[in-house]
Amino acid sequence: MSPRSLFRPYLSLFAVPGSLAFSLVGWLARLPIPMIGLGTVLLVAGETGSYGLAGALSGALALSFSVVSPQWARLTDRRGQSTVLRLQVSAYLVFGVAFAVAVIAGGPHWLWFLLAALTGANSPNIGALVRARWAHALDGTARQTAFAYEAVVDEVVFVVGPPLVTLLATLISPPAGYLSGLFIGVIGGFWFAGLRSSEPPVHAVDPTGPSRRAALLSPTILVVAIVSVAMGAVFGAMDVVVVGFAQEAEASASAGLALAVFALGSLVAGLVYGLVRLPGSLAARYIGCVVFFGLALQLLLVVGSLGVLIPVAFVAGLSIAPALVSGTSLVEARVPRSALTEALSWITTGLTLGVTAGSALAGAAVDAWGAESAFAVPAVAAGMAGLLVVAGAPLLLRARSVDEGAQPLPAGSSAG
Repeated sequence: MSPRSLFRPYLSLFAVPGSLAFSLVGWLARLPIPMIGLGTVLLVAGETGSYGLAGALSGALALSFSVVSPQWARLTDRRGQSTVLRLQVSAYLVFGVAFAVAVIAGGPHWLWFLLAALTGANSPNIGALVRARWAHALDGTARQTAFAYEAVVDEVVFVVGPPLVTLLATLISPPAGYLSGLFIGVIGGFWFAGLRSSEPPVHAVDPTGPSRRAALLSPTILVVAIVSVAMGAVFGAMDVVVVGFAQEAEASASAGLALAVFALGSLVAGLVYGLVRLPGSLAARYIGCVVFFGLALQLLLVVGSLGVLIPVAFVAGLSIAPALVSGTSLVEARVPRSALTEALSWITTGLTLGVTAGSALAGAAVDAWGAESAFAVPAVAAGMAGLLVVAGAPLLLRARSVDEGAQPLPAGSSAG
């Protein structure tokens, strides 16, 4: 079988008008995700020498994003992507620059936390916007392929972002990595907002279907969001622990490489997952993938050197994309279109809440125990994800997909 035939399901996605543009621009706009988080750690640690403070500020940024992002998503479902995104990105630029200036100028720590929180609160959730466009354009199994492709794009972001921000911060100055990520995100966000032709229409709520609140408080959304908290703790902890581990080994530049390899494993798994058709329901696939994630990350407990960390990171990374893609597919199948962006944002909210806890706990663990022992933080968090999905399995397997039933509103209207 030729490579073209093998990847035909992915190539066929771009027959959708406008899909190549919104996916590629969406990739650019998502590049700041690892750059801002890791860039904050490198910026603050470089200015203060404290990983505890760096992890806490990175966590504050992620926490505010997780709290406010669903509110932006609800507004987007009602008013449309382009209008809301322009407003959001403008605020993101102002507060993001102000945070960097406050840290560099040595302002009071309370101001650092305030500006980090405001930056996170206005960070655009581009991934949810891109997936909403795919969900509008595609039906059936093509959606799983599209979601798998976007998971691969996410991992490319995490392959490129960590080495880039680490090199900029170590070779130029600590603020360079953070500010580069911020400006790339602003450019990508405004560009994405300008792609109006592929923007999904605003949908009215179907009066005969489940209410918006009932859909968003369904067992599926709640279980996936809670499991995502534990998964996010892994990602937040890995950023901090790997940076500390590399610096203890006097090989700071290796931190970006290790994190990139972690993401590379996920990228490979995401490509494969998008091509295969696994047996079982969406819920069963999600449960199995998260259990595998919980087991695979226990490999971190054997890390004792950079030579061991690199292959372990790759193998552990193989479990990430299938868990994320299966969760996204499950949520997408069980909410009406009038609440889709908000529902998808709750997955990100769970992840970023976990990042908040993971980065803060890992920063404290590195300061108290050393980076090698601190690998227990992401390992335990991954184990919790596996246990939580097993506990929620009866709810996931009993729930059913909803009939979207939502109709597009006329141009210029908004959902109430």
